[in-house]
Amino acid sequence: MSASIACRLPPGRGCRNSVRLLVPPRQRRPKLKWGHPAYVHRSGVILFMVSGHKAHASVAFTPSARHAFDDELTAYGTGKGSVKLPYETPVPTELLTRMIHYRTREHEVDGVTWM
Repeated sequence: MSASIACRLPPGRGCRNSVRLLVPPRQRRPKLKWGHPAYVHRSGVILFMVSGHKAHASVAFTPSARHAFDDELTAYGTGKGSVKLPYETPVPTELLTRMIHYRTREHEVDGVTWM
């Protein structure tokens, strides 16, 4: 990618793309929900959403999925079900991969739907 094109990319595109690549290929086609990409289970239930902001990206899971990782999220801002990923820090790919798997299992095994 040329430097001129890279300079025109919206802030956080690399971060959001890194998160997208953590999603299993069969689920990698997000649907637009509330104006943001949402990764949806084949049953139609939202597993998680990603949004880009001025200085960070947010990944929103269910509150129960986010809460299961509280001890590992102390370095990040969190909300009801969301995790803030500042653009200037590396994407915690291993942690997010585990959170995605947890959320998928939470839906498939425990029947937890979206908020």
